[in-house]
Amino acid sequence: MLYADDSNVARKQITQTLDKLGVSHTGVINGALAWKALDKLATQCEQENRDITTEIQVVLTDVEMPEMDGYVLTQKIKADPRMAHLPVIMHSSLTAVANQAMGRGVGSDAYVSKFQPRELAATIRGFIENKH
Repeated sequence: MLYADDSNVARKQITQTLDKLGVSHTGVINGALAWKALDKLATQCEQENRDITTEIQVVLTDVEMPEMDGYVLTQKIKADPRMAHLPVIMHSSLTAVANQAMGRGVGSDAYVSKFQPRELAATIRGFIENKH
């Protein structure tokens, strides 16, 4: 799993949640770094004739981040045929209906409020378990 969040506190909570779930993970501090990692991985998988989901099952992204926000990151993921099927969960303290609608508008598969580890764990588990 790949996650992007610029908040140290949020990254720590995400890491603890993923560790409890037994999910391997990589974290980055903004959407630009997440996109760079995904693009590199998608290219590698394409060259090896593998689907990107053999390496990453879910992307978790904050909404507000420097360099590239979660909306742009999600839109780029969903527009790229190599990874358009990769589930993206938006994870934000911006929980207004408008923010969630914007997330859906760019292709987000789920929207979870920050600092709700049980909800985050259940959402991640749902996507991972549906892959098997």
